Amino acid sequence: MRWGTAAVVAAAAAGTGAAAFLLLGRKVSDQVVQPGTAAPPRVEVLELGPGRVALTATPDTVRRGHYALEWDEGGHAVVGEVLGSGGGRVTRRLERAEYGTLAVGTEVRITARVLTGDPRSALGLDFVETAVVGELGAFPAWRTPGIRGTWAVLIHGAAADRSQALPVLRLLHSLRMPTLTVTYRGDAGAPASPDGLAHFGETEWQDIDAAIRTALDLGAGKVVLCGWSIGATIALHTAAHSAHRGQIGGLVLDSPVLDWEESVRRAAGWFGASPMLAELGTLAAQGRTGVDLAGFARISSGADLASPALLLQSPDDPLTPWAAARRFASERDDLVSLHPVPHAQHAALWNADPAGYTEALRRFLTPLL
Repeated sequence: MRWGTAAVVAAAAAGTGAAAFLLLGRKVSDQVVQPGTAAPPRVEVLELGPGRVALTATPDTVRRGHYALEWDEGGHAVVGEVLGSGGGRVTRRLERAEYGTLAVGTEVRITARVLTGDPRSALGLDFVETAVVGELGAFPAWRTPGIRGTWAVLIHGAAADRSQALPVLRLLHSLRMPTLTVTYRGDAGAPASPDGLAHFGETEWQDIDAAIRTALDLGAGKVVLCGWSIGATIALHTAAHSAHRGQIGGLVLDSPVLDWEESVRRAAGWFGASPMLAELGTLAAQGRTGVDLAGFARISSGADLASPALLLQSPDDPLTPWAAARRFASERDDLVSLHPVPHAQHAALWNADPAGYTEALRRFLTPLL
């Protein structure tokens, strides 16, 4: 425990009492250890006009790129470029309103889910709904066809689902790569984690290992693991521990969680916790999950990396520190290519720069086919 953390804990315990202290820490930690509970803060729709919408100005609502607005009862719209800002508001181009009724006063979340549905409904791509059989049961997966011997296994991040992979499926289809877009323990429709908690890749990698085995059984010669956020961290755990690591031809790591403590602390703050509560939540998350910090540090050092990796990261990521990404790339510069995407939100790099992101991915994947 760091001295700063110890001081925060002592102050909190003295100020709130031991029982309240434990309850506060546990409540904050729920945002990161309970699968599917985290959600970005809401903002208000301030004004609507032809092809435009004004929102409360926040660091997320003023970012460049294309994003979704989501609200209760399945509401979904897509916004594009910033048209103007000032006075605590930002006006963006309203590209399309797909579901629900967007109105002044609606409280919305801005997310990266520009594409929704499945590969066919979102992109017009043929796919089959299949399942990967792992130690806990059957995990739903999308399978798209291709003729290459190298398959892509796509792993979504926390507070996301398989739709997070949709933006890259068109490129993978053009490269004629077969794909498996997978789920893992704790996902909707998938088996639950035995203790009901997320484990930051330390157990989830086994479900991805089962996906690799499935791809190999279906004819793959190699696989490329593509992950977002904690999904990228799961990919690193898989590459380190899998019995099939010799068949992992590469990794695509979008905004990986490499500094566990700092990322959990930042996540708690992003969801509204004060600095003191964020420290309490981090300690509670560590205690509840039993995360192996030494093992995590080894994973994030790249010591076990044996395949080429493309690391895509925003220097401005509010959740995963740029310094950790840069250190990872520096320590394994023999295998890791670092592609920065400035001014992007965590795990929303494609949204900020679709063309640049897609080209970086194409250049990395082509030699691996």
